[in-house]
Amino acid sequence: MRYDTLWKRLAGEYGDGEAKAIVRMVLEVRFGLSWTDIVCGKVDELKDDELTSLETIMQRIEQGEPVQYVLGQAEFAGLTFHVELGVLIPRPETQWMCDFVADSWRLQPREGRILDIGTGSGCIACTIASYLQFSPVEVVAWDISDSALRIAGENAKRLNVNVKFEKQDVLKVPGGEECWDVIVSNPPYICDQEKADMERHVLEHEPALALFVPDDDPLLFYRHIGRYALKSLKPDGYLLVEINSRFGKETASLLVDLGFVGVRLFTDQFEKDRFVIAYKP
Repeated sequence: MRYDTLWKRLAGEYGDGEAKAIVRMVLEVRFGLSWTDIVCGKVDELKDDELTSLETIMQRIEQGEPVQYVLGQAEFAGLTFHVELGVLIPRPETQWMCDFVADSWRLQPREGRILDIGTGSGCIACTIASYLQFSPVEVVAWDISDSALRIAGENAKRLNVNVKFEKQDVLKVPGGEECWDVIVSNPPYICDQEKADMERHVLEHEPALALFVPDDDPLLFYRHIGRYALKSLKPDGYLLVEINSRFGKETASLLVDLGFVGVRLFTDQFEKDRFVIAYKP
């Protein structure tokens, strides 16, 4: 079973470049083959049971299942996270938020508390905890999904990081005391009307609960998160959120209207509006 035969089976769905990357990931993660091994034809030396397993994997990917779910893992910020149906697959652009939080904390080392709202696989909370593992900081992560909390907890254990996970619906959380230095969130922000433009492997497999908001209320989660953050952040604490690039200015304006100061909009590596930071006065 040749490498070029494998990736060409996926090219129609993913394009040549992504198809090659997917097959390389499968061969490396599941079968331990390096790029040199692949070039030297070691794929043809796989044993019969390995070839059977490879064929099963290829069929699942051909049917649209994301390779990360098939393999049960995804790379994020240099760490390996377990993923399965029920949590979003971490996206590389999200790492910017983890880097920002860690860099700002290192500039002003202190004791404090950081909250990740809608943690999913735990990629944001666990990465921040890993970055700041030698700092006196408590990282707490919320999610409404029992499945997500289980997966995130397993990831924290595997990565040997200290994160406290709690089941909490941010749409129903009451206003609390001023207890957080930083609140970070990558909440659902894709409108239902955008489904037509989404890739099949995302739409059919990743959890709708973590993806979609109503067309008539695209800032639903930012409004609730913003209201909670304004009450529960310590003075000069900040809220950092990932956003739908279609609503960058609207999200920033919402946070200004709620009473935040120093609100700034940031772009991702693709020059799309992707993050908003807002400070509590």
